[in-house]
Formats: sequence, C-alpha cells, structure tokens
Amino acid sequence: MQRMLFSPLHIRDITLRNRIVVSPMLTYSAERGHVNDWHLAHLAQFAAGGAGLVFMESTKVDPAGCSTPRDTGLWKDDFIVPLKRITELIKRNGAVAGIQLGHSGRKARRSVPWEGRVPMAHCPGVDRGEEWELVGPSAIPHDPKYAVPREMTRDDIREVAEAWGEAARRANEAGFDVVEIHGAHGYLIHQFLSAASNQRTDEYGGSLENRMRLAVEVARQVRKYWPEGKPLFFRVSAVDETGWTIEDSIALAKVLRANGVDVIDCSSGGMSDGAVASECAPAYGYQVPYARQIRAGADIMTMAVGMIVHSDHADDIVNTGSADLVALGRELLHNPHWPIDAAQKLGVESPFSGIPRAYAYFLEKRSKSNFGTPSTFQTGMRDDKGGE
Repeated sequence: MQRMLFSPLHIRDITLRNRIVVSPMLTYSAERGHVNDWHLAHLAQFAAGGAGLVFMESTKVDPAGCSTPRDTGLWKDDFIVPLKRITELIKRNGAVAGIQLGHSGRKARRSVPWEGRVPMAHCPGVDRGEEWELVGPSAIPHDPKYAVPREMTRDDIREVAEAWGEAARRANEAGFDVVEIHGAHGYLIHQFLSAASNQRTDEYGGSLENRMRLAVEVARQVRKYWPEGKPLFFRVSAVDETGWTIEDSIALAKVLRANGVDVIDCSSGGMSDGAVASECAPAYGYQVPYARQIRAGADIMTMAVGMIVHSDHADDIVNTGSADLVALGRELLHNPHWPIDAAQKLGVESPFSGIPRAYAYFLEKRSKSNFGTPSTFQTGMRDDKGGE
C-alpha cells in the first residue's frame, strides 16, 4: 500500500525519499563551534533509520549569536571539513542532509539546559575570546533576568545578513543540500519581526513591512550564495505570546516565497520564558493548523512540527494537505528508527527498501518469519552469525 507519508517529494533539484524530517535539535555538544564524533553518530542514526531529510541542529552564523558556549558554528571555513564527514554519511544512508542557520540575538549567552539554561554573566566569546556582547533590534532585554542588548546599527544588520550568506556558502561546500533559516523562537530574526522586541524608528522598525526587512535581506543573502537547485526552508513562530499572528506569518511567507524560500517550517512561541498563549499550548499536533493555514494562505509548501508521535497521524497530516513534510524531534530521540516502524504500521509495501541493506536484509527476514517457530528462529540465528 502506498502512503503519502512515504511518497517522494521533489523540491527544486532535490528529491526526498519520504516526507519524514528530523527536526533541528540542539545537543549542546560542540567545542568552540566545532562538531565532533558525537554529532556524527547522533545524525547518522536517523539516516540509517529511514528519515527522508536529516537536519543538523541550529548552527550559528556568528559566535556572538550562540545560545550557549556549546553551540555548533559555521562562521569560518575551518568548520567545513569536519561537517563533510557528517553529510557524506547521511547521504550514504539514503537521506538528504540539511542544516539550520541561526543567530540568537538577545537570547544568546546562556548556560546549557541541564545547567539551568540561565543567562550567563559577562564572559569571553565562544570563538574570538573578547567580551561576549549581546545584540538585538532594540535595547530591550528578553526578560528581566537577561542583560540589556546593544541596539544593532545598520552596519551590524548588514553584516549579520552577510554572515548568513557566507554560512550558506560554507554549508554548500560541506555537502548540505537543504538550508533552513531560523526565524522563530524569539531569536534574532523573530526579535526583528516582533513589535514587542523591535521598537526601532528606522527602516527596520515600525510597520510590518519594515519589521520583515531583516528576514527578507537574510533570505536574499542566503540565496545569493546557495545554489539555485537546492531548497531553502524558513522556520517561523506562526503565532507567539506577544502579538504576532497567523495573518502576519502568512504575509511574511508570501514575501519570503518571492525571495527564494521554498518551505515554511511552522513552529510557534519563544518570545518569553514564561507562560505561552493558549493557542501555543502543547498537545498532539498542536501546530499543524498553522502549517495548513500558511500553506493555503501563501501558496507555499509547509512543514508541520510539534508533538507528532503516531504514524497514522503523520500520514494524515500529509494526506489531507495540512503540510508537505512532517518533522519529528524528541520522538526520534526515543526511537531513531521511527520511520521503519511507521512504514510497517501503515502497511507500506517493502517497508525496509529505503534503509541500508545491512539492516534491511535482516529486518525483512525477521518480518517474514512472524517471529517464527523455534526451528526458523534458530535458522535465522545461524544466518546472522555468518552461516556458523
């Protein structure tokens, strides 16, 4: 049986083997921006598990934009070669390699989650060693506990947009085939979009058009360096706690589509550390309606994310046209082979065809045995041991 969740998707010159995406998930395991064997093992398991698109976690375009001292970086060419090991292994296992590029703005300089995710006092920067300065659209802290950021100058804004473009160039050289711009969760681009955090009086503040200007300039800079045949995603907080609405997101998506963005990744919230608006309250598939509304309202492909756990639910999201892609995060941490499990539960023909043969051969044999009689089980065991 063919299921929409397991149908290929063509975006520009790239084809995904299915609609299952590994959402960008911060693991806070880098050293001064550099990836290591942890990242290799972490991401390769998802490709071997059958996902169509595997995203590298939010990787920063500038060291000042790191959420924590343990974020991954792409602000210099030194990072390219280690990342190639990751993209090559993802591709060898049949998936497409993607990377999310971001800047945390006034939400930078925090401790890692298991140390409280609290604002850090003045300290050296992640890479350059000088004082780690917080910046933002206006001199307004994220929360009273946070330091007041320095309001960015026009030159700062131009430089950070160019930094996104240069990071996209490096991502291409490292072998990634999808780039996502992080414009959500209260980070720098979202800070410019929000009237609550952006109180500028120049061309980057005030009207919705002005507040969208940085997002558009970043998309243009990324497209300047990112190959025409490779897809560009953009993550939005479709609604947030401080006044950003779904109508605003639809307007933004229309402008981004006109500037080379192919897919809107539909999340929500992140503008405060406290209680979220009722429409952002987590529940199964709670953000799917945003993906459906943006897809219809802006005539653009969307990706649904957030509390998507069950295979039939994921398939229904794609089948009903709510979204073109379904992204999973912590559910894949729990079960990196969720796509294999989903294919079996949904009755997909040849459910193991999209995974490495070293897995597919033995899982196919196991499925045909129905866990078998003792004799068939013993036969399988002899075969597993190389015919002993």
